[in-house]
Amino acid sequence: MSQCRRVERIDDPEAFRRIFAVSRETVERLTTYETLLRQWQRAINLVAPGTLSQVWHRHFADSAQLAQLVPRDARALVDLGSGAGFPGLVLAIMLAERDGPRVTLVESDSRKTAFLREVARRTGVPVDILTARIENPETQRKVGQVDVVTARALAPLSRLLQLAAPYLSPCGVGVFLKGRDVHGEIDEASVGWRFDVELIPSMTDAHGRIAVARNVTAKRRVEP
Repeated sequence: MSQCRRVERIDDPEAFRRIFAVSRETVERLTTYETLLRQWQRAINLVAPGTLSQVWHRHFADSAQLAQLVPRDARALVDLGSGAGFPGLVLAIMLAERDGPRVTLVESDSRKTAFLREVARRTGVPVDILTARIENPETQRKVGQVDVVTARALAPLSRLLQLAAPYLSPCGVGVFLKGRDVHGEIDEASVGWRFDVELIPSMTDAHGRIAVARNVTAKRRVEP
């Protein structure tokens, strides 16, 4: 059973800067991101409308908490099903402070990748953005194997491992934001996959967990 924990609210740029100890430049980039998100949301359903008033907590902080889980020696990261850029584009902004890995965002909706490119252009953050299907072999060849795969609200863990496996290097790690049903998802995924998983409490969701998966291999051939 998931235990309910008390979480600290991160509702504005100053709270974000204090909690994550980031530079003013990073906060300015995220503020630009917020402005664009609100503008584009009028025409494209980028996030649930009810979360717009909680952008810094529900989206920016939720994504930013993964930065500390990206290995210092990681050279490449791919975010699958990036949507409005959570967590991938936020991580690109955060990791730019430490000369982190090259970040690639993969999203099939061209309207959303247009938004991502505009945010990247306006913030000046280095990131590769692909309008492509995750499971497409051509996409997998273009991205290659990476050190870190991230995703949020994309699929149950069994499907997520299936999507991530072609991108993970032998020593690669999957870092996935999951909800209260994560233990059931792990049990289901264990039927077809071998993997080591560490569950880390989310700092933004009392019931949430971050699933950190390593040594991912299929027990049997999994159909795409």
